[in-house]
Amino acid sequence: MSLATIYTRSSSSIHSPLVTVEAHLANGLPSLSIVGLPEAAVKESKDRVRSAIINCNFEFPAKRITINLAPADLPKEGGRFDLPIALGILAASGQIPQNKLNDHEFLGELSLSGELRPIKGALPAALASHADKRSLCLPNQNEAEASLISQADILGARHLLDICAYLSGQQTLFKSDISNKPQANEQHLRVNDFDDVYGQQHAKRALEIAAAGKHSLLMIGPPGTGKSMLASRLPSILPLLEESKALETASILSISGQPFSLEQWRTPPFRAPHHTASAVAMVGGGSHPKPGEVSLAHNGVLFLDELPEYERKVLEVLREPIENGFISISRAAHQTQFPARFQLLAAMNPCPCGFLGDSNGRCRCNPDQILRYRNKISGPLLDRIDMHIEVPRIKQELLRKGKEGGEESSAIIANRVAKAQSLAIKRQGTPNHLLDTKGIKEFCQLSDDDHLLLEQAIEKLGLSHRAYHRILRVSRTIADLASSNNIQRQHLTEALSYRRMDRKIN
Repeated sequence: MSLATIYTRSSSSIHSPLVTVEAHLANGLPSLSIVGLPEAAVKESKDRVRSAIINCNFEFPAKRITINLAPADLPKEGGRFDLPIALGILAASGQIPQNKLNDHEFLGELSLSGELRPIKGALPAALASHADKRSLCLPNQNEAEASLISQADILGARHLLDICAYLSGQQTLFKSDISNKPQANEQHLRVNDFDDVYGQQHAKRALEIAAAGKHSLLMIGPPGTGKSMLASRLPSILPLLEESKALETASILSISGQPFSLEQWRTPPFRAPHHTASAVAMVGGGSHPKPGEVSLAHNGVLFLDELPEYERKVLEVLREPIENGFISISRAAHQTQFPARFQLLAAMNPCPCGFLGDSNGRCRCNPDQILRYRNKISGPLLDRIDMHIEVPRIKQELLRKGKEGGEESSAIIANRVAKAQSLAIKRQGTPNHLLDTKGIKEFCQLSDDDHLLLEQAIEKLGLSHRAYHRILRVSRTIADLASSNNIQRQHLTEALSYRRMDRKIN
């Protein structure tokens, strides 16, 4: 038979659409052509496939070989099609049987000797093949990653010969043992713990509220007060991700080629890009769009230290994903959308020198310099940040006393956070920061006196309707931490206290 069909997967955003590889052998001058919108790396697979087949002691057919990658309008890139192309040629020339091909999908880049090399995007491909009820054969370096999917039929191989022997019934490819999936993610690996931070009770309380409601938070304070130290400990109080969300996050890492720990794959990601990062690095892009930092932080935390030092256009591109939870990247050929539901955590100094309001009076910045520094963060972006707090310098006596004050550990705080999140999910099916207008009206009701207090605060501070809703969401989270069914006066006033940037810095 001179025609063979092999199933494989392409890569598009975090999805992996099906690609059918059709191999046809015809009489004529020996040649090998690949059609179906292949990119440069796919076209180069001709030489890799030819060498791999010959070095595995198979015969490379001296015929006119046509490889069609369907659908033809879907761009194909990377070396992932080497293995299915080679198997298609071998099957069409009758060197391997075709009876098992319809039940399997194949992915892998070939070396000239026939060894399989790992690919990007193995996890989305495994999800898609499992949904279509096919087994997935891929390089054994990708096997552990793909096996994160429960009940998936994953077959890892080291060499082209291993797969050919399996298809011929001469060898068995052992399925990945899902029961051996790493179990260390059933508990937090708390490398950074809150009990290492002395004092700063106000900041710790704000981080607890932010974690419970998944609210965004901006910390303002002089250098050396522990802003970065506090930020690095936020992941230690966040609950583990549900399997579906963890797979989303892992899929983004998979397509971007980023390493991730199989032992901590359900731990929320924590991304901290440098302030020199470009807009493309932040949101993603390129001729073949790839995920940026906002997508790599999906279902986790994006920490921006020295916030005003980022370029203005870099900060402005954050507005869409903060509001919508995804980022759209448009190119002439096609549009790609990546998920970007992250929790924004940022830190900044109060002025260019960093010492505004410090008790030692070291600040020498004039009002114009302070205003220019603060104006690097636009009003619309600041309006989208739920909480702004001040992180002042702590007293030297507290540093000497160390842990004599009895600081709470992350495990204790995480327990309260988990209970508050559970209350919110049980009540409305979503974390408090995702409450829409209808949800706010239903679950964030205030008494008449409290509503009057909020209206007066909004009028005095000149806040927008967006900020009004954010204060109510934060109030709802504070009430959940107190296990209160209704928002009380103390919950509202505490939420109002977390709007530091709405007031003049003294």
